[in-house]
Amino acid sequence: MTARLPVAAALLAALVALFAYKVSAKMPDFEVYWRAGARALAAEPLYREEDEHYQLKYLPAFAVLAIPAGALPLPVAKAIWFGATVALIPVLLILSLELLPVRRKPAWLIGLLTFVLMAKFYGHELVLGQVNVLFAALIVSAVLLAANQRAVAAGLLVALAVVIKPYAVLFVPWLAAQRAVRALVCAAAGIAAALVLPAAVYGPRATLALHRDWWRTVSESTAPNLLNADNVSLAAMYAKWLGTGAAAAALAAITAAVLLAVAAMAFTWRRNLARPEGLEVSLMLTLIPLLSPQGWDYVFLLATPAVVYVVNYDRDLPSPLRIAVWIAMAIAAFTLYDIVGRRLYSGFMAWSMVSVCYLVVIGTLASLRWRKVA
Repeated sequence: MTARLPVAAALLAALVALFAYKVSAKMPDFEVYWRAGARALAAEPLYREEDEHYQLKYLPAFAVLAIPAGALPLPVAKAIWFGATVALIPVLLILSLELLPVRRKPAWLIGLLTFVLMAKFYGHELVLGQVNVLFAALIVSAVLLAANQRAVAAGLLVALAVVIKPYAVLFVPWLAAQRAVRALVCAAAGIAAALVLPAAVYGPRATLALHRDWWRTVSESTAPNLLNADNVSLAAMYAKWLGTGAAAAALAAITAAVLLAVAAMAFTWRRNLARPEGLEVSLMLTLIPLLSPQGWDYVFLLATPAVVYVVNYDRDLPSPLRIAVWIAMAIAAFTLYDIVGRRLYSGFMAWSMVSVCYLVVIGTLASLRWRKVA
C-alpha cells in the first residue's frame, strides 16, 4: 500500500499540472453547460442565437440538472468536472470489461490496449469538457443492471442518459425487444419526468416554449455543420464525398437503415448465447456518432466497449478481418495532427476516414455475433 502512495501522488500532480497549464483555459463545451445551468437558475431563456456555434443543443432538463454547476464560479466548476471525467475513464473501461461473457486475454492487457486505442478521443473529451464518458458509463451500467434483474435502476439510468444525450432513446427499443417491461416502464416514466422537470423552474407554458426552441436549435444547426471536418456522421461523410444534396442525403439514409438492420439482426442472432447484451450495447454505442447528424469525432469514445470486444475476441476472427480491424483501429487512434502533420490530418478528416474505420469495427462486431462467438 505504501509503495502505491508515491505513484498516486505523482499521477495526481500530473493531472493538476495538465489541468492548470493545458485545459483550464479551454473546455468550451463545459462552458455551454455551465452557462445553461446559470440561466436555468435564474429562469432565463436557454437557446439563444447570439451563442452562435456554442448554442445549447441539449434538452431543457439538462440545464436544470446543470444548476449546481452554474451556481459555482466557472474555474471551480471546470476543475470539478475535469476531475470527475478523468475518474470516469477507468470506470468506463472496467464496466466495459464486465460486459464480456468470457475473457480471452488478461483484463489488464485488454484495458491497456483499449485505453491506448481510445486515448485520442479521451483527450479531446477532456479538452472540450464534454459529457460523453458519463453518457457511456450510464448506458453500460444500465445494461449490466438489466442483465442482473435490477430493472428499475436500469430504466432510470437510461432515462438519465436521454437527458445527458437525447440519442440514448436508441436503447428504449432495445429494452422493448428483450421484453424488459419493468425497465422499459421506468425508462418511459423517467423520460416523462425529465420533460416536465423544467416546469418547476419555468412553469408549464415556458417549458413547452423551451422544448420548441430546443427542437428548432437542433434542426436548424444540422445542415451548416455537415461539411465541418470534425463531423463524422454518415450524413457528413456522404456530403464530404458527394457534396450536399439529395444524393448524399439518400445514401446517408440508406446506410443508416442498413446499420440499424445489422443491429436488429445481431439481436435476433443472440439465441443460445451467454450474456449477449454486451455485444449489442457495444454495437449500438458505436452507431451513435454515425447516426447523429452532428456526430463529432471525439464521440467515437462511445466505442470503448466495442474496442474491448475486438481486442478480447480478435483471434476468433478470420485473418483478413482481423488484420483489417486492427489497421482500422490503429489508423483512427494514431492519425493525430502532431504525428502525421497538418496536410495528412486535414485530408484524413476531410474524407471522413475515421467513419470508415469504425464501420469496419461495426462489421467486426457483426461477424462475432454471426459466428456465435459473443
